[in-house]
Amino acid sequence: MIPTTEQKTSVSEAVRKHKEFLFPAVATYYQEPIALVKGEGEYVWDEAGNRYLDCFGGVLTVSVGHANPKINAAIIEQTNKIIHTSALYANPNQSDLAEKLAQITPGDLKKSFFTSSGTEADDTAIMAAKLATGRSEIVVLRHSYSGRSATALSATGHSTWRPIPAQVAGIVHARAPYCYRCPYKLSPEQCGLECANDIEELIQTTTTGEIAAFMAEPILGVGGFIVPPKGYFERAYEIARNYGGLCISDEVQTGWGRTGDKWFGIEQWNATPDIMTSAKGMANGVPIGWTIATPEVADKFPGLTFATFGGNPVSTAAALAVIKLIEDENLRSNCKIVGEYLREKLEEVKEKYEIIGDVRGMGLMQGIELVKNRQTKEPAPEAVLKVFEETKKHGVLIGKGGLYGNVIRTGMMLNSTKDNVDELIAALDQGLAIAA
Repeated sequence: MIPTTEQKTSVSEAVRKHKEFLFPAVATYYQEPIALVKGEGEYVWDEAGNRYLDCFGGVLTVSVGHANPKINAAIIEQTNKIIHTSALYANPNQSDLAEKLAQITPGDLKKSFFTSSGTEADDTAIMAAKLATGRSEIVVLRHSYSGRSATALSATGHSTWRPIPAQVAGIVHARAPYCYRCPYKLSPEQCGLECANDIEELIQTTTTGEIAAFMAEPILGVGGFIVPPKGYFERAYEIARNYGGLCISDEVQTGWGRTGDKWFGIEQWNATPDIMTSAKGMANGVPIGWTIATPEVADKFPGLTFATFGGNPVSTAAALAVIKLIEDENLRSNCKIVGEYLREKLEEVKEKYEIIGDVRGMGLMQGIELVKNRQTKEPAPEAVLKVFEETKKHGVLIGKGGLYGNVIRTGMMLNSTKDNVDELIAALDQGLAIAA
């Protein structure tokens, strides 16, 4: 960790050109944006040579460490053979990955479709549900994020990420299971899964009464790491299926052991999806998107279709290497152990600072919601910005999110250590002391 007084600064040509030649909407963190030029394990370096502990992993995408030698070796080996074939030809990596995914996913998920991003994965899932059911209406959650396409933007329940009105009809938004800000003003003990039960009335009053699917993230990522209560997905899936819908689990952020022990976030509940999507940490930063479905669903998706870069040999080689590494090094278990340690330390910090209203998450997907007053729960987004600047000075990078911009998000690598956690906590302590 680099002390504040030793932080080196320089005028970054990369940042200057970013501001001049990219869309202004491609925003960056920090008052003085960082240009990252190197990564190794849990750390990254900027152009001035400053080292930072990366506790956000490029939005939960670098899952097993920057420049992981085992992942890099698989990428280099494949690059030296063949980079692109297109889906018009079979390639061994794509076939082997599809087989492996059929083995590790829950229930009867078996047939995969590969793309290049989470947006495409969610689009594919929604289209597959519509084709399989012959219906077109989709139930999603408020505070959710699905991507950047017309369909994904219409499904997103978060105004910050919707620059234009919904472009696709037939998508309705159920109340999010946001227990800290319960829409019914109830405590978890009093609730009785009201948010899940409300899905039934939503279907009865805002749809034709027959839906194609219910799609939700097991933990709402961009929404601020909102964790549904126990029993939520069991009830939500039951209602969706009662009205003819399929169940889609969006695992773009929660997959690959991120929530601890299990491969996928939905496995933390006693609920089994008909379709699942993922991307991000699946290939440790190499672009990939993935949709898997039961044979009954996949077989109703008519040909011809393909994604130009989907399933390419390099991306699938990286994904296979990531899965193997997670298995060989028992990283799902490590995520649970180190995640529990992180949660324990965050709860201690919460006791110290009144500005922390809530700490929540699973595994190495932990969030801190900052408020001006614990009684009123008024969001404190400006406090998050202060914490950001201070933790940066102390050599630690974090993320943020939530509808109000008041949630600090952390997404440490699955092979992070308790020492890494201690470094993060020390920086957060400094930042919260400034913001409080």
